[in-house]
Amino acid sequence: MATQQQTQKVGIREFRDNLARFVEGQNPIAITKHGETVGYYVPTKPKPTQDDLNSLVAASAKMQALLEEAAVTEDELLQDFKELRKAEHALHRS
Repeated sequence: MATQQQTQKVGIREFRDNLARFVEGQNPIAITKHGETVGYYVPTKPKPTQDDLNSLVAASAKMQALLEEAAVTEDELLQDFKELRKAEHALHRS
């Protein structure tokens, strides 16, 4: 589930002076100069934890089992995905 993050406004001098603290944060920052926004700092996702990696391995194994159960190859799944994306784009263009 995606959560909406609050953008904090910070003066350029404060941003520079406290860069290490801001880099470790998780929320985007609007950098201002004389009250006007001059840029944004958007942090990237931190390095995955071992739990994240374990979850990915488990999800991959489950997906493989589902594909085998349905007798669907990865190539067929990818082709279906591409066709659905193409149809979706066509709907938005009309």
